[in-house]
Amino acid sequence: MAASGKKVFEVFVSKVPWTVASKEVKEYFGQFGQVKKCLLPFDKETGFHRGFCWIGYTSEEGLQNALQKDPHIIEGSKLQVQRNRKAFVGKRLTKETEES
Repeated sequence: MAASGKKVFEVFVSKVPWTVASKEVKEYFGQFGQVKKCLLPFDKETGFHRGFCWIGYTSEEGLQNALQKDPHIIEGSKLQVQRNRKAFVGKRLTKETEES
């Protein structure tokens, strides 16, 4: 299964304030390294994002830089950031997810 040899350089971010958009999250995490993707799932019923997201980096360096900083604060709220152990496959969330 791991024949592709692709490593996962993703962090899972929770406690994202509802006032923050995908673009702002991507810009914030971009200070640690080049962001390959930013997945911020939205709730169809409320129209707001669900308060968590995945940030994918192009290299392990970006991932490590993001994990070393603590705390991460956006708009006065402390985010929880942890290494994402599995590759996120957003097939089910495709229509609900804002991707940059």
